[in-house]
Amino acid sequence: MRILEYLSAAIVDLSRHKLRTLLTMLGIIFGVGAVISMLSIGAGAQAEALQVIDAMGLRNIIVREKQAEQDDLYSIRERSVGLSLRDLRGLEEVARDIETSTAKKQIRVDRILSSAGRSEGLVLGVGRNYFELLNLKLKDGALFDKAEEEAYQRVCVLGSRARQDLFAFEDPIGQPVKINEVWFTVIGTLHPRSLVKEEFQGVEIESGDNSVFIPITTALKMFEPQKLASEVDEIVLRVKQGASIAETSVLVSTSLGRMHGGETDFTIVIPEDLLDQSRRTRRIFNMVMGGIAGISLLVGGIGIMNIMLASVLERTREIGVRRAVGATKKDILSQFLSESVVISTMGGISGIVLGFLISWGVSMLSDWNTVVTTFSIALSFGFSAAVGLIFGTYPAMNAAGLDPIEALRHE
Repeated sequence: MRILEYLSAAIVDLSRHKLRTLLTMLGIIFGVGAVISMLSIGAGAQAEALQVIDAMGLRNIIVREKQAEQDDLYSIRERSVGLSLRDLRGLEEVARDIETSTAKKQIRVDRILSSAGRSEGLVLGVGRNYFELLNLKLKDGALFDKAEEEAYQRVCVLGSRARQDLFAFEDPIGQPVKINEVWFTVIGTLHPRSLVKEEFQGVEIESGDNSVFIPITTALKMFEPQKLASEVDEIVLRVKQGASIAETSVLVSTSLGRMHGGETDFTIVIPEDLLDQSRRTRRIFNMVMGGIAGISLLVGGIGIMNIMLASVLERTREIGVRRAVGATKKDILSQFLSESVVISTMGGISGIVLGFLISWGVSMLSDWNTVVTTFSIALSFGFSAAVGLIFGTYPAMNAAGLDPIEALRHE
């Protein structure tokens, strides 16, 4: 109960000097707001990175066709035919640590039609393992299997947006879809996977929502490729658990270089490296923002100490009177310490509100995703209370140490 009395008295005393109290709290407010906004941006970036890496596959190695000008392609094709299914089979034989693999080819299309609508999405020829490697989840129906792939079956699986465009609220399973001049039968649909970004660390990512997936064998047989284009656009390899992704990627690069006559007409993307790079960037950002927030809290603490020392000087006679009527040193110490803690906690609460506003503003005005966590609120509020306790201790000890007689004589 004594604590509640101290806090109540502290609030009454501070309310007599509202402007001075507000100015004293500013450092704490800005410091706490900076901590919360910093951690919310970091948490948002972490969630975003994990979503993107999940879409790419953490243990995957992705080999993509390197884009080149048309004139350069002629000289490149003299030495290399580009990425192909032969490369995929060769890598499976050479790299023993590869667990699963697949290939992808984007088909140039003029139209994707159904009886209920049309889609402006992509048509991707993929191997049957593509859905597993890229974490694409089946919603209805089935995925095409090895037999359908080897038999060049004209079947397709729809991404969520492509399904909506082509069939709206109808059941698409078993329905025909026309891609250019070729008819396909829908055998499955995928769960939506709306990615917050279409690229990560400079690497383009496809969510699959706006895509129609067909067997890669069927795609290569039924649709004419562009002139000088590679047989496939992308090869995806999953490395076995426990094996070194870095060593396997070096082996993949070396092997492909030999198979392509020394021509490096491909690029290798390692999602694990992209995640590490993102974490390093975020760590530097947190260090910079943490330093700014720390300086703000330090300034706020110095402000609290300064104001409390001035308050002790102003209330010297009051302290003497209280000591004369029976207040102990502990009572005086507790009273002034309560005032500094109230200042810092009020500043902490206001800073939390400011942090929410900053996080919301950053999310609204930029493409950054922000997530305010319970940990960030607890951490920043704890720091603000600790600042009040630490920087209020010296003024409180000064007040408690005043000689009662000398304090009563003070004018």
